[in-house]
Amino acid sequence: MYTATVPPSCGSFLELGGGVAELLDATPQVGPELPCQVNDPDLWFAEAPADLERAKVLCTDCPVRAQCLAGALARHEPWGVWGGEIFERGLVIPRKRPRGRPRKDDQRRREAVAGVPNTKTDKAAKETAA
Repeated sequence: MYTATVPPSCGSFLELGGGVAELLDATPQVGPELPCQVNDPDLWFAEAPADLERAKVLCTDCPVRAQCLAGALARHEPWGVWGGEIFERGLVIPRKRPRGRPRKDDQRRREAVAGVPNTKTDKAAKETAA
């Protein structure tokens, strides 16, 4: 796992995007447990989009969500769920697409909803009508 640490003399680690260990050390010892500490840690770095969405939902009520997100942005985290957001290649993305090529029927459905003419079906309809 990639973490960056900041020397204590450089100011607040939350301002500078300190390491994850320091963030966890700064959380209150009493009170609610953090979702990333009580659930499977692999969930926050899963490949399946559904698992990443589940991790985002678990982050919703986290008491250190804002600090976690700020630190991940400062460190340019390469991937995973941080502060309730999905990171990929150091950027926040709204959702992760599944691996592989999209299904052809999904593309046709999107085109039909968007009103984009489908030349294959239009040609077949004209041949049938003639």
